[in-house]
Amino acid sequence: MYDYYLGGSHNFAADRDAAEQVIAVAPNVRQVARANRAFLHRAVRFMTQAGITQFLDIGSGIPTAGNVHDIAAETQPHARVVYADIDPIAVAHSVELLRDNPHAAAIRADLRYPDAILSHYGVRDLLDLTRPVGLLLVSMLHFLPDEQCYPAVATLRDTLAPGSLLAISHVATEATTRDAETQVAAIYQRTNAPTAVSRTLQQISAFFGDFHLEEPGVVWVDHWPHPTEQSAADPRDIPIYAGLGRKISA
Repeated sequence: MYDYYLGGSHNFAADRDAAEQVIAVAPNVRQVARANRAFLHRAVRFMTQAGITQFLDIGSGIPTAGNVHDIAAETQPHARVVYADIDPIAVAHSVELLRDNPHAAAIRADLRYPDAILSHYGVRDLLDLTRPVGLLLVSMLHFLPDEQCYPAVATLRDTLAPGSLLAISHVATEATTRDAETQVAAIYQRTNAPTAVSRTLQQISAFFGDFHLEEPGVVWVDHWPHPTEQSAADPRDIPIYAGLGRKISA
């Protein structure tokens, strides 16, 4: 569905049908997806400029326009990337797309079981977890309830080496209506991501734990790290908060 919102070609009839139902409820969802993808690009560039050479992208879907490994390679030609997703079809297509790329891999994994992700041979073969990692949790935590996502993210934070960077984007309660949220959630209940919930700025900031938030903190997605040329006149038109945190110590 996300690939469809972005105008990609790696999607199927069922994806397009569900995505069109969401568009009927939230007509700006394509704009939201593009803003979220642009944040991903800016976050990856920030990370590579900070010296990060390895990335773990959880909830990646099918690699689509502006892949993490492509963006990272702009300044870190040998950057290594592991994509992780719960959808077996997305992973199968990702494996095929990355077949000839020795610096990138895709694994099937579930954020609810972070230890399984961290111990997966696909992660261990490509990433050195004793060194800083760029962890990407972009537009995916709102698909899990509190009792699953907060402990999972805490486990990932605890495992990362000092110097690691964590990027998060998430649907904002402050910019969504209860009616629209309920309708969108009902659509996602028929997919493999049955939970779809918004969270407040405070609740989203809590995912960073004791990580140091890079300036300007957790802000509207197209205002990180500063307003972009495409920023909406009213930031709430793009109802996504985003931020990036750094692990200072073990």
